[in-house]
Parts: sequence; structure tokens; C-alpha cells
Amino acid sequence: MLSEVEGQVEGHQDGHGFVRRDDGGPTIYLSPQEMRAVLHRDRVRVRIVRYDRKGRPEGRVLDIVERRKAPIIGRLLHEAGIWLVAPEDRRYGQDIMVPKNATANAVVGQVVSIELTEAPSMYSQPMGRVIEVLGEIDDPGMEIEIAVRKYEVPHRFSPETLAQAAALPDKLRPADRRHRIDLSDVPLVTIDGEDARDFDDAVYCEPFVRGRGKSRVEGWRLIVAIADVSHYVKPGEPIDADAYERATSVYFPRRVIPMLPEKLSNGLCSLNPEADRLAMVCDMVIDTEGAIDAYQFYPATICSHARLTYTEVAAVLANTRGPEAKARADLVPHLLHLHEVYRALLKQRARRGAVDFETTETQIVCDENGRIEKIVPRTRNEAHKLIEEAMLAANECAAGFIEAAGHPALFRVHEGPTPERRVTLQNYLRALGIGLHLSDDPTPGELQNIALATKDRPDVTQIHTMLLRSMQQAVYTSANAGHFGLAYRAYAHFTSPIRRYPDLLVHRVIKAILGEKRYQLDAALVASLPQAPPRRGAKPGAAKPAKAMSKELETWELAGAHCSANERRADEASRDVEAWLKCRFMREHLGEEYSGTVSAITSFGLFVTLDALYVEGLVHITELGGEYYRFDEVHQELRGERSGARYAVGTRVRVQVSRVDLDSRRIDFRLVRDAELGPPQTRGRGERARAASAVDELKSVQEADRAGKAAVRHKAGKKAVGGTAKAVRKTGKTPPRTRR
Repeated sequence: MLSEVEGQVEGHQDGHGFVRRDDGGPTIYLSPQEMRAVLHRDRVRVRIVRYDRKGRPEGRVLDIVERRKAPIIGRLLHEAGIWLVAPEDRRYGQDIMVPKNATANAVVGQVVSIELTEAPSMYSQPMGRVIEVLGEIDDPGMEIEIAVRKYEVPHRFSPETLAQAAALPDKLRPADRRHRIDLSDVPLVTIDGEDARDFDDAVYCEPFVRGRGKSRVEGWRLIVAIADVSHYVKPGEPIDADAYERATSVYFPRRVIPMLPEKLSNGLCSLNPEADRLAMVCDMVIDTEGAIDAYQFYPATICSHARLTYTEVAAVLANTRGPEAKARADLVPHLLHLHEVYRALLKQRARRGAVDFETTETQIVCDENGRIEKIVPRTRNEAHKLIEEAMLAANECAAGFIEAAGHPALFRVHEGPTPERRVTLQNYLRALGIGLHLSDDPTPGELQNIALATKDRPDVTQIHTMLLRSMQQAVYTSANAGHFGLAYRAYAHFTSPIRRYPDLLVHRVIKAILGEKRYQLDAALVASLPQAPPRRGAKPGAAKPAKAMSKELETWELAGAHCSANERRADEASRDVEAWLKCRFMREHLGEEYSGTVSAITSFGLFVTLDALYVEGLVHITELGGEYYRFDEVHQELRGERSGARYAVGTRVRVQVSRVDLDSRRIDFRLVRDAELGPPQTRGRGERARAASAVDELKSVQEADRAGKAAVRHKAGKKAVGGTAKAVRKTGKTPPRTRR
């Protein structure tokens, strides 16, 4: 008997969809026909009706359990006498028809938020009404306004939260200082980026000596002071409810959607220089080998002695007689001690076998209108690494403290490679002739040894990419399973309660343990929001331990799933905005040629990252020449069957920007030549001329789009709308139309 399951629909821009099952099982394919009556993010009950040649299930929708009620963002269009909204998120698959009197005075081409008034069916398109007009697509910051609504990121605090924040004091009160250790004379400093506005951690280090003679122990005393958000954000209050709903701050270029109101995030809870602040302190003793010999937690009052930047501290460490060091002469000895303890912690990191890949991160620099001015590599200097190791040490202590007390909490868990990913990685390494051992139960040290042994190979980027892909995504959960990448037996987030709700919960738990009490997570708050779907790749029942959980642990587990899902949502929203900005940026470079490196291989083409611009685009497989290319999954390469031409991660190529699709966030390149093969053999003068003509034509089309001409759409789309209008006049019903 074929089974019936429930899950959430995930649409695809090509018209088909999938059902992400509630039980965590493999996703179920829905044909375009099945997708006619449902929309992206609807909850459905489906029956598995068949399996394809690879054993993947296909389903039929039996019932729609719940319609997604969130507004849909799109552009208002008027075609063939019909008003409709084309969803910005292509996964919705269908345009939404709007009655003439429901446009809220929006004009053609504007971005609007629409509420469904009539759901789609097998024989009709969805209907809706405009509830908010966001503005023109080219308005500064519009990409962020779209993203926060597209991904349903809460971006407005409730009136109750704003009122509560306004009633908070502007500075510490005498009552706030009670039962705290006064560390205001300790020269703690904050070290952050130049553009940071909230400072949630401060550090200090000094040499430490204990005992005499043979029992003498040398090392360092490392103090990590973290903003005590839990003193101001109490369970059951409006600020706490809003913070839990958001679960994390969301960072966009030039804008942040904070988890807490600005009065807290940039004021009372921010460790601003020369201002008394409340903090939770992790006070550690670290020996010369980097092992944490002892630690304690306590609430304190601190006063940051300076707001330092990574660039400034790196300059001091590089030259203790330079101008930066002279300007901070009183702090230089403490910074040198911080550097010493950092080098000791690095020793311990290497001894644990923690995984550490060198990757290139980029930073988008925008102009005053919010458009990309340039994209630059973000370099990690010694100051970045110093702070990172100090925070890791404090987080490890927090996890150990909670685990030793046997108190439930949220751990940051990162599990090792799944059996499937491990086999893929083993086959890949074997195919490359890399003889390093990778066991059936890999350890972090094994992956790190492979990374170190291959760092000088020409295909190092490809190898490190495969190592990264073999590992799972880190999550928040009440069941401690350690952190594979960092090689910690227990790990928890303690150091960023201003921007992460799990850190705030860890603070509350630590305070409860110190007070010999038990912190009860608010079950009503956790139950008040929709439950997050199981994470992808999870096996049925894998998220739960063998024995049944208590009600308390179930509440913690649900909170962890919520925080993990919202963390992924924040990442997706940020990536969407960055992709939009990059597409907008590359529209000005159509037809131009650049050198680049193949960054990923798929069965349908190559992803290439441009050297000068750090922008990634696709070279479709049809652009590789007039022969059949086979995707070799083991070697992660495309290989021409006739010529033997090979493309793998790391291959150097030269490409031309041929197409930019702002709606789908897609940049297409045309291969000009690569370092190994020369120019594509099948591209003659005529084809190159047609290619250049296509680029010119696309430029003119996109210029028209920028001028706000909403009529610039695919001819097929126009015909479909015209056909819809005729059908409405003739039958009174609207036949379904699937966007392509």
C-alpha cells in the first residue's frame, strides 16, 4: 500500500514542486499539474503514487491541510486589460490576478504586497488584493524591503515592545549593581570591525602564576565579559516575545534588522567605551599549552576602556613602536598578553584536530543610494583570530558548565559527515590519488590532516570545497552531540546575546545554576509560533533520542528547531539581497570579458567566480562547445566525450557576461576560452556575431525595464495572459497559467 504523508510544499520556478515531509523523510516530487491547486509553502497531505528510476518518490495531493496566510510580494502588471501581480519569489509559480478595484492605487511596475482572497484550484488562478505599496523597484533599499517580506523576517517591533524599551533607564541604577563583582578598574576592551554599532564582548588578559617550585603553574588569566542582556529582557515580557520570534539579528549591506530594540542593542546592552555596563563574565585560567585549567562564571559591572578595531589591533601586534601602538600605549601590554594566550589556544586547537579551512569572504561596499560600489575580499588578520579563539574558549566553558550541572539548555551541535557524504568524499579522494586515510567514522583531525596535506596542490580549492560539503549544518538542540568542526565534546553559544536568542537562553541557564535554581523555558511562548519543519537531510526519528523526551526537553527541542530555522532564514534573506545587488551591479557590465575560476560543477554547467569582481555566474553546458559533456560526480568535473576536454573546480577560464536576470537572481556567462583548451572550437564568426547581437539586444531590453516599461515580458507570457482574458470573457472562469 502506498503511503500518505503530510508536509510543506516547496515550489520551483520551472513549475513543479516538492513536499518537505514532516517526518524528515525524502522529499516528494509534485508535477506541474499537481502544483496547479497549491502554492509555495502550503501544507498538504499527499499520497506517494510512484517512484522514478532513481527511487525518488512522486506524489499526488490529496488534501490541503493549511494555506499559507503570509502576504506575497511582487510587481503589479497590467496586461491585455487584466491586472495581476507577478510574485517576486518565482517558487510561487503562478501570477495572482487582482480585481481593478483592489489595486490600492498602485501603478504599473510598482512593488506591492498582496493578500490572497481566493486560493488557486485546478481550473482557476489565485486572486488577491493589494494591501501595501512598497514603491518602485529602483528605489534605494527596495531589495531589502522585498527580502524581509519575501522571507517573512519580522522587521517591526510590537507597540508593547517599543513602549517597554522606551521605559528602560538610560544608564545603570544603583539597584542594577547589586550582587555583582565590580570589574570597572580592569582594562577590558572591545575589538570589532570599523562599522560595528553594538559591542557585546570585551576581553582582557594578564599573566598568571600559581604555586611555587615544582608545583608552579604558569599561564594566563583570560577574562571574557559579555553584555548581560538577560538582566533587561525577562521571560514573559513583550521584548522577550519579539526577540524569540526573530531569534537572530539579520545583517544586510548598510542595514541591520536587530533582534532587540536599538535602546538595548546600541545602548544599555552595548559595551560602549567609558560607560558602566552589566556583564556576565567567563573568567578563565589557561596554561601554556592552551588548555583551560579552570574557569568560573559570575555577573559583574564593567567599564570598557577602549573601543578598538581589528585593523588597529593588528597594526599594534605587527609593530609595537608604530603610531597605533603609541596612541594606545597603556593598552599595548594587555594586547600582547591577549596575543600570547591566542597562540597558546591555537596549539590546543591543533592538538584537538579542529577543522580550519582558509576561505575567501567578501564584503559589499555600497554607495549612498545602496548600490554596489565595489566588492572587496574580507581578510582575517591576527586580531580577528585572537577574538575568535577567546570567544570559542568562553563558549566551550559555558557548555561544560551547563552539562556538569545537568541543566537542560540549547547546545550548538555540529555532527560529522553522513554515511552518504563520507562515501562520496572517500571516492573523490581515491579518484584523485590522495592516499590519506579517511575512516568509516571520520574524526575532525582526519579532515584537517587532508586539508593541511593538500594545501599546496593546484586543485586545493576543489579539495577544500569537497571537504566542506561533506560536513553537516550546525544546529541548536537540547541533545548535546558535540561540535565536529571545532572538535569540542560540548559547545554552546554564550558570547552574542544581543543578536542571538540561544545565547540569551544560555545566560539565563547559567544564572539559574549560579543561584541554585532551575530555569523553566516558557512553553507557552514556544508553542505560540508555528513549528519549524525538520531540517533537510534528517532521517525519520533521527532528531529524537531513543527514549521518549520529557515535556521540558521537548520544549527545549522545539525552541532549538525554531532558532535553527530562523538562523537559516536570516542567511537566505541576506544572500538574496546580496545576489540582487550583484545582479544589478553586473547589468552595467553586459558584454564585458573577465578572467575567472570555476568554483562549482553541476550536471548543467559551470559556476565561475570572476577574479576582479568576486561575482559568481553560470556557464551553461550548452556554451561549452558542440559536443556532449558528461558530469563525473566522483571527480567533480565535466568531460567532453569527443575531445576529452575537462572542466573541474579550479579551472581558469575567461568569460563574457551574456545575461543578467534580476528576477531570478541569475547571472549567465559565455565561455570565451580557458587556459588549457583555448577558444571553444565550435564557435565560428557567425555565432560570435549572433552572441554579440544577443548581448546588445538584452542591453536594450534591460534599459527599457529600468525605464519602468512593464510591458517588457516574454512573448509567451503575453500570449498566455491574452488567452486568459479571452477565456474569462467566454466562460467566466480563469484557466490556470503556470509561470515558466
